[in-house]
Amino acid sequence: MKKTGFLLFLLMFIVMMVSVQDRAAAASSAEKGNIPIILDGNELQVPSGAQVTNMNGSVMVPFRVIGENLGFDVKWDQKSQKILINKDKKAIELVVNQKNATVNGKKVDLDNPPQLQKDSVIVPMRFVSEQMGLHVNWDSGSKAVYLTSDGEPSKKETDAGGKDKDKSVTSPSEKKPGQSGSKSADPAAKPDSSSTPPAAAGNALVGGISFSENRLMVASQGGSVTPKVFKMSGPDRIVVDLPNTAFSPDFLSGNAAGVGNQSQLDVGGYPDVKSIRYSLFSSNPATVRIVIDLNNPKDYSVYNDPSGLLVVDLNAAEGEPGTPGEPGTPPVSHDGKKVVVIDAGHGDHDPGTIGYSKTKEKDFNLAVALKVGRLLENEPDIDYVLTRSDDTFVELAERARIANDLNADVFVSIHANSAGSKASGSETYYQRDASKALANVMHKYLVKATGLPDRNVKYGNFHVIRETKMPAVLLEVGYLSNPKDEAVLFSESVQDAVAQGIVSGIKEYLGVQ
Repeated sequence: MKKTGFLLFLLMFIVMMVSVQDRAAAASSAEKGNIPIILDGNELQVPSGAQVTNMNGSVMVPFRVIGENLGFDVKWDQKSQKILINKDKKAIELVVNQKNATVNGKKVDLDNPPQLQKDSVIVPMRFVSEQMGLHVNWDSGSKAVYLTSDGEPSKKETDAGGKDKDKSVTSPSEKKPGQSGSKSADPAAKPDSSSTPPAAAGNALVGGISFSENRLMVASQGGSVTPKVFKMSGPDRIVVDLPNTAFSPDFLSGNAAGVGNQSQLDVGGYPDVKSIRYSLFSSNPATVRIVIDLNNPKDYSVYNDPSGLLVVDLNAAEGEPGTPGEPGTPPVSHDGKKVVVIDAGHGDHDPGTIGYSKTKEKDFNLAVALKVGRLLENEPDIDYVLTRSDDTFVELAERARIANDLNADVFVSIHANSAGSKASGSETYYQRDASKALANVMHKYLVKATGLPDRNVKYGNFHVIRETKMPAVLLEVGYLSNPKDEAVLFSESVQDAVAQGIVSGIKEYLGVQ
């Protein structure tokens, strides 16, 4: 079994309620043209005579096309130049060239008056969003209008939007298996039911997506998830659908998301994987889709832990335990190896302490953690996990949960301190008596590696060393508020020495030669 170097980010979610006027400004260069309208992931078929148009700083969209796809009854009165729209208890009346509309008998001002394009009336996007319950995004990069409904997705599903696969998770050939409108009926697109581990239905929030050692890891909370994992070809990819699941607010607040809450992981150095993309594929029911773009066909195994950790492992060979034929089997067998979790404190919007020269603690923590990981790669009797391997944010509870779920033998959290320009030295914290022996060993190597004053082993009631179930320590390597300590901590040679000291301390404590 290959050495495991997992990583979990906590990447986070913010629902994008976009001001249409701001987006319209970004669209000012699009005077008139074939601009796609993407509704709930599906590109609407717009008649050639009815186009998305920029008018006086407002993006105007064909109201009939959108209304009909949302199930509204839309009628056009040629004589009075009126368009009448009805659905349930909502009645809307628009008049060409009149700068207000009537909604359930009340007048509503418009940014621009409706205009007639052949047999279609175009209206401002703001009005569409307010009256039809849509979230509206203008993507200046792809010059497309993206609409996400609060209700049922369009029943008149045509080709999916997102024509540039590198910018959109949902490409035309990646619609759900059996969904109408797919351009190619690919038998490989059918879900492999054997790769769908059982789990109780329920609403869940994705709090983290990461990829390390050829394994996709997804952390969720708030409910069990029953993933649907399947292969697709032309090009080769693995699709992971998480029904009744959305992104947590924390996830996207810490990660740049594109139109439709689409983004991708920064993946490099994996010969099998070209890219990993994710998006909120559907809003009703909420469905998160993750696509692993492959350079070649690849088998995989799936492990769905009830605690909320989903792993899609690309390392499994056909017939190996944990392949899709055996859902629920953990993807990693430690084979008697010791399991170590290395935690780089802080990350992304949480920089930790700011140093004397404006350095950031999160950068130091990550640099040392990555060095520790590279050293542990060479230890045949140790498997290791990084809680993060990039500038991402992971909740404290999630850091502890990673270690507990893996039943780790040791947890080490890496930090730097701050307490004024004169404070100096290294210190090691433990919270439980069971962790004190580990703290003593780790501190011995830490002080030797830094050459800074010995501030001793101390008790500390920190979440990550309190809530973990195995021996756990938190290292305060030095004081970034002290210019001399700061220079030492950001020295490459000292970071190398600290990383080696951490590995040596772990090996001594675990009795690994």
